[in-house]
Amino acid sequence: GWLLHRVRGGVVAGTLFVLPGALTVLVLSIIYVTYQKEMLVSSIFFGVKAAVLAIVTTALWRLARKILRKKLLVGITIAAFLASFVFAVPFPIVIVGAALATYFFGEAPVQTADMDEEGEGRIIDNWVAAGGSPKPHRAFLVAAICAFFWLAPVAVLYGWLGAGHVYVQEAMFFSKMAVVTFGGAYAVLSYMAQQTVGHYGWISAGEMLDGLGMAETTPGPLILVTQFVGFMGAYYSPGVLDPMMAGCLGALVTTWVTFAPCFLWIFLGAPYIEVLRGNRVLSAALTGITAAVVGVVLNLAIWFGLRVIFIELSDMTLLGLDGIAVSLPILSSFDPLASAILAGALVAIMRFGFGMIKVLALSAAAGLALGSVGLV
Repeated sequence: GWLLHRVRGGVVAGTLFVLPGALTVLVLSIIYVTYQKEMLVSSIFFGVKAAVLAIVTTALWRLARKILRKKLLVGITIAAFLASFVFAVPFPIVIVGAALATYFFGEAPVQTADMDEEGEGRIIDNWVAAGGSPKPHRAFLVAAICAFFWLAPVAVLYGWLGAGHVYVQEAMFFSKMAVVTFGGAYAVLSYMAQQTVGHYGWISAGEMLDGLGMAETTPGPLILVTQFVGFMGAYYSPGVLDPMMAGCLGALVTTWVTFAPCFLWIFLGAPYIEVLRGNRVLSAALTGITAAVVGVVLNLAIWFGLRVIFIELSDMTLLGLDGIAVSLPILSSFDPLASAILAGALVAIMRFGFGMIKVLALSAAAGLALGSVGLV
């Protein structure tokens, strides 16, 4: 949108990219809290969660095969996984550590001219270059305007409700997430799950899994799962408001602070794309960050998988590491039905090449069939 029509095109494209999915997730969130205990809804989500685990697992496998070609990158991936899974290191610190490790110990990828089959440079780069050199004063103006629209509502909420209110906590937390969301939704979801379930207590682990399944089945970006979390957090802490109204306001606040910063990054950074693309230091840092993302997504897959395949988990303290515990499954709580749907989804994706929508639909149907005969 920005490339074709600059600011107006960027605003229209960005809004239409988010709005349909946001409205869909909001409607599904309302349906979820109203009918979540009903057999129909719980059975469908039983199948969808297993399918989502299969989708995350296959995405992780493909990303790892593409990225992990050097020992340093494998080491960064392992370190990122251990930091996330065992020590619960915040996602921003993992990302910064990976970038620094690659900068000091790695090699920047070789830069090659991006040419198409006819030997011409990429059209997108030509269009960016045709816009002329970016002006510093323009960058300051764009940053100021976009930051105002992003943070002014947060400041109003903070001054009106105080730091302890759920709307303010959601606005602050998801604003921070918007700043450090490197590597896509999967990379940041494990950190979000740890914070929203364990630290803030806005939702349960099971509801977090349902929200991820909901976001996978709707149009728009997967990160719209944040809207579901914001809805549920405010729904359970409505204050003087009706819980449904409070949930809708929480969803609005969360969606705003999640996506408003995206306009800042696009409008501020788009004119510099051509310059930054050839920066070897930045390329080295991004290579390390991508390797760390593999480890973080592995953490998400294990966090997700343990709660799908097993009904009960137990926190166990690691030997020699007082105060550090990890959640491990209780083997007797193994769920064979969820595992069967998971296995079927994996075979459908990796062996027969089924698309995501078809896998989700078939898994939801399997869950509904099991629920109709009282097995889930």
